[in-house]
Amino acid sequence: MSESLKDRLEAHHVWVYLLGAACGVGLSLLFPGFSAVADFLVWPLLAVLLLATFAQTPLERIPEAFTHRKFLATALLANFVLVPAFVWILLRLMPADPAIRLGLALVLVVPCTDWFLTFTQLGKGNMPLALSLTPVNLVVQLLLLPLYVPLLVGEDLPPLDLSVILPAVLVLLIPLAASVLAEFTLFKTPAGASVREGLSWLPVPLLAVVLACVTGANASRLPLAASAAPSVVVATVTFALFAVVAGVALTKTLRLQASHGRTLTFTLMSRNSFVVLPIALALPAGWELTSLTIVTQSFVELFALALAVHLIPRFIKA
Repeated sequence: MSESLKDRLEAHHVWVYLLGAACGVGLSLLFPGFSAVADFLVWPLLAVLLLATFAQTPLERIPEAFTHRKFLATALLANFVLVPAFVWILLRLMPADPAIRLGLALVLVVPCTDWFLTFTQLGKGNMPLALSLTPVNLVVQLLLLPLYVPLLVGEDLPPLDLSVILPAVLVLLIPLAASVLAEFTLFKTPAGASVREGLSWLPVPLLAVVLACVTGANASRLPLAASAAPSVVVATVTFALFAVVAGVALTKTLRLQASHGRTLTFTLMSRNSFVVLPIALALPAGWELTSLTIVTQSFVELFALALAVHLIPRFIKA
């Protein structure tokens, strides 16, 4: 593939994802056995996707983030204090369906570590700052997610034993451990740099394939997803508006540089569906709507971010 093709994939990734999801539904309708195959493929594909995603997260740049103390403090407090507080309020206003609430809690409370970078670049943010913030966000969210979800959802959490949650834990930890090891060994060699560049091609097409498998495996439950879609769309749009208002207000109040403020706004808007989707897929029977909620939220968020690319530079001017 040429570099221009990679650029086109990234520029039109929303449509690539929609095409993937539509193909999953179509294949499941045309070939009844596809749903079982798709269900089996989700886990290994997610592991590869997370590996490719984590590989683009330069962990050695974590110290650089601490040189921009005002921005880092603002981003961390906004992402891990202000956002969870807003999500708690938002969930109280949502329908009482525990599966929808759990899906929204999982996906909204953690900041993105992948397409956050893409949209920050498109929205004229500060890319070196975004790159240094990304691994910090990743580490903090992995530590805080087990604490935040029970606080947000309350007593409606499904019963989970180790055998159920183990696949989700492994599909997160194995790619993360592999990327950390490669960061300080393989990726420092010329061959490793080529491997890392090769992995950078994977997130967009591979996520499209993952979405095809998720929708294909859950095709029979799509009417259930359709019934939940209005609530998920309202929640996602409301959250996006909150993130924009918060980002612009914090930028002006704290007098952040324009590029720093844009970066802050995009980290607040973009949520980490890649990391929490494996957890949702590991839930017991009866909680399928949780993963469908996360997928639906991701699609709505992508359109919001695509719009924000044009609006945020106007709201936060240099």
